[in-house]
Amino acid sequence: MKEQGTILKICEFCGNTFNAYKTTTRYCSHACNSRAYKENKRQMKLTAISYRTMQEIEMVSDQYEKIKDKEFLSVSETAFLLSVGRMTVYRYLHSGSLAAVQIGGKTFIRRKDIDTMFDAKEEYKAKPSTDRKPISELCTVAEIKERYKVNESWIFKVAKEHNFPRTLNKGKTYFSRKHVDAYFSKKNQHTGIAEWYSVDDIMERFNMTVNSVYSFVSENSIPKKKEGKYVFYSKYHVDKLKEEAQPEKLEYYTV
Repeated sequence: MKEQGTILKICEFCGNTFNAYKTTTRYCSHACNSRAYKENKRQMKLTAISYRTMQEIEMVSDQYEKIKDKEFLSVSETAFLLSVGRMTVYRYLHSGSLAAVQIGGKTFIRRKDIDTMFDAKEEYKAKPSTDRKPISELCTVAEIKERYKVNESWIFKVAKEHNFPRTLNKGKTYFSRKHVDAYFSKKNQHTGIAEWYSVDDIMERFNMTVNSVYSFVSENSIPKKKEGKYVFYSKYHVDKLKEEAQPEKLEYYTV
């Protein structure tokens, strides 16, 4: 129903009738106005693309018309005809796949030599498939956290850095157990070591500072393992080196 002082109009976007207060109003709502604006932008972009495409087609057509009846072609014209780059044509020439003649510094290629190159073609050999084999054993993030004492963000960081195969099922991430175990086996190669010191343990036992601990373990290549953000050092190797560093006890004799 038309309201007093309004104009009954049809929305240019949705087609519904509405009451407008101005004769210049084209849309029934802000939503239709916004959608019409976006559609106009899209149509303008499509029109521009279509125009450029038509120009490119005309250019290609003109270029083909110029060479379609030529018996001798330049490298650029041969590249255009074969839809390849100039360097690819030069590789054909250097490998002997395509014959050419050089006169006065210019290279000329006979059209029939291009046809001959295809007549002497080698049998096509399919490239071997690079598809990954399906992952047979999987482990969850929770299993990795429990087994290796690491946090969740660290797991995803390492998995990304080392490209662990993964899959997603019902919102849960599963990693290839083979790749996870292989990574941690490299990180913890000293599986025969039963006892470990933390940095705090070494500081307390041997009255050392943090910096001196790190210098000591680095200079002596002490075996270490990492659990989460904590690093542990072989108790056997630390004790042995510390014992060797102790001064020998002097024995005194009375006369």
